[in-house]
Amino acid sequence: MSLFKARDWWSTTLGEKEEFDQGCLCVADVDNSGQDKIIVGSCMGYLRIFHPHPVKPGDGVQAEDLLLEVHLREPILQVEVGKFVSGTEGLHLAVLHCRKLCVYAVSGTVGNVEHGNQYQIKLMYEHYLQRTACNMTYGPFGGVKGRDLVCIQSIDGMLMLFEQESYAFGRFLPGFLLPGPLTYNSRTDSFLTVSSCQQVESYKYQVLAFATDADGRQETVEQKLSSGKKLVVDWVLNIGEQALDICIVSFNQAVPSVFVLGERNLFCLKDNGQIRFMKKLDYNPSCFIPYCSVKEGTINTLVGNHSNMLNIYQDVTLKWATQLPHVPVSVKVANLQNLKGVIVTLSENGHLQCSYLGTDPSLFQAPRVDSKEVNYEEYNAEMKKLQKIIREATKTQDILPQSQKWRDLVVTAEVSPDLDAESQAIDSEVNAEVVPSVTVKVTVQSKVTVQKLNLVVCVQAPLAVTCDQFIFDDLEPASSETVVLSVFLKENCPPSGLEGNCVVSCNTPTELNPEGIPKVVQCKFKLPLRLICFPAQPSKSADHKITIDTNKPPISFLTIFPDFADPSEDDQTNVLGFQFLTGSKVTLLASKTSQRYRIQSDQLEDLWLITKELMLRLEEHFKKQNSKDFACTFSGSIPLQEYFELIDRHFELRLNAEKFRELLSERAVQFRVIERRLLTRFKDKAPAPLQHLDTLLEGTFREVIALADAAEENQANMFQAFTKLKSATHLVIMLVSLWQKLNADQVAIMEATLLLLAEDTQEL
Repeated sequence: MSLFKARDWWSTTLGEKEEFDQGCLCVADVDNSGQDKIIVGSCMGYLRIFHPHPVKPGDGVQAEDLLLEVHLREPILQVEVGKFVSGTEGLHLAVLHCRKLCVYAVSGTVGNVEHGNQYQIKLMYEHYLQRTACNMTYGPFGGVKGRDLVCIQSIDGMLMLFEQESYAFGRFLPGFLLPGPLTYNSRTDSFLTVSSCQQVESYKYQVLAFATDADGRQETVEQKLSSGKKLVVDWVLNIGEQALDICIVSFNQAVPSVFVLGERNLFCLKDNGQIRFMKKLDYNPSCFIPYCSVKEGTINTLVGNHSNMLNIYQDVTLKWATQLPHVPVSVKVANLQNLKGVIVTLSENGHLQCSYLGTDPSLFQAPRVDSKEVNYEEYNAEMKKLQKIIREATKTQDILPQSQKWRDLVVTAEVSPDLDAESQAIDSEVNAEVVPSVTVKVTVQSKVTVQKLNLVVCVQAPLAVTCDQFIFDDLEPASSETVVLSVFLKENCPPSGLEGNCVVSCNTPTELNPEGIPKVVQCKFKLPLRLICFPAQPSKSADHKITIDTNKPPISFLTIFPDFADPSEDDQTNVLGFQFLTGSKVTLLASKTSQRYRIQSDQLEDLWLITKELMLRLEEHFKKQNSKDFACTFSGSIPLQEYFELIDRHFELRLNAEKFRELLSERAVQFRVIERRLLTRFKDKAPAPLQHLDTLLEGTFREVIALADAAEENQANMFQAFTKLKSATHLVIMLVSLWQKLNADQVAIMEATLLLLAEDTQEL
């Protein structure tokens, strides 16, 4: 932060709500009168020329300071002054629009009255551009004498060169992505720009002139290679950041240099691309301009930044810093009214200022504080009150605020206690004689008027519903809608859960919003275990066993599993067998002497649903008996090795899916290439021999079909592996929670950590 402000010599504000950018400011003797003028173009299309001459420093704009103001009706991207008209070495004004380049002659007529001179512009010529322009540069390209040529860079990376009134040629920059700053170095006859690769690139004019014509970009590769030389870069320097501007320095007593202003650094380069020096900036620069230094061998640079500051460097040494009333987007140095070195700055919203450096301090004086007695008791009371508020606000609470339940719309789901007499299963892939189904009755009751009512019923795959979405007409107050659907097992593997969810979305109209406010209501339901398994003969041996300890005597299975146990079978009081529709079996045993239950099966993942059902039914049984101290524990070893094998199997299938996708892509590309070649042969008036292309096409087609079938089979296997892994993960989480006696919040954290995927996709 500098202590001094820039001394205001002359300033004005241009237009209302106009926007200006880096190329909108130019200082030059545009009317060839021997005095500098300030030319400003705006993005709204206004062109203004000023010649400030205040009576005393700090005066505002006078009417005669504005020499010319004209509306060109198109946004002005850049204004430059040079020798752009053939037959004369006088200076003319070039104005760059998005799709047009215009060159004007600015002239003044001496006035006979006190109103002063009159200025007007005359269009000398214009070029309509085929591509949208970004910026331009000019100079004696190719070493011509007495005239300047113009080079325009388009948004898509084409350099369009104009030899005054005629178009010369166009060239595309190699590897182009986004346009950067562009300038011309007359010493080396080359163009300098900064590419999207964050490197300074130099292209010789002669290389551009003899390279392949950009107008033939749509031609074939062979024609392009034969029509000219490839455009190659002269030298490249990686600066590691995007550049804001480039300037060429050629003062008498200074070393010839190229200055590049980056986002965080100021670079000074030699003409061959070697770094002379660089200055790391601790602020965000907005614009800069090098100018002649009084010390021989050095160069002064003005750098404006986004903190309303203008810093003056002599090479890398900061010599002065001054405050500006705005953020400059462009800065120039001018000679106005015999005052040399006037700093001209332009802001984004049109604040144009001519200033000079001085020692006008900007000092902050602290206001006088009225001393008064401190009431400590009052402060202590206020402190305690604030601390109480802070404690209340920092209590442990949910991240998301709890929203009030909306009770005007109620959705209920009622699951039938018995399986359907006639199964409603459709397109089931389960290898069983009969795939059972169960009826779910969903009722939506409304106390208010609701619109666009939509009901969605979701169950976990491989379970499926006969119809999962229902759309209703508008519901009136005190009305209801009821739908009936059936749930069944569709895929040939047990699910990882028997829970379902009903979600109702609707709009409730209000006086302020007739379209309605979106509302969502949902309810959950639980499906019966009989939907996926049936009673079977218990197995005496199994590969996987887990034992659950309780603090209550074992309960007869006739009591807690009345839908599976047969009362006529005496041995089913402490032994019960389950067989899933997919074929696997699970055996449940209750100890006669201890308070233990054992669940065993040949598959680890099959233990989960039976174990969960056992614990739920035990808790429900003791809850009916008003026994509140019932608890389950697990003291065995967690089956981690078997769990890791399921993880490895699922990961292997995912890798196979990726491999099949790559192979299928390769074969599809090969198939299309052969197709194109065959079509080319068939379209020929004198077709050449097929050379077994038809045989190759048929073979490739068979490979594509075989790969697609293999990928489809792998996808089905991966779905089953994912469902098994999910069930095993649920089981491991439950065993860990029983082992470590975790509460519900801790179990929820484990589930959120380990059960990340709701479905198995390559994107997640």
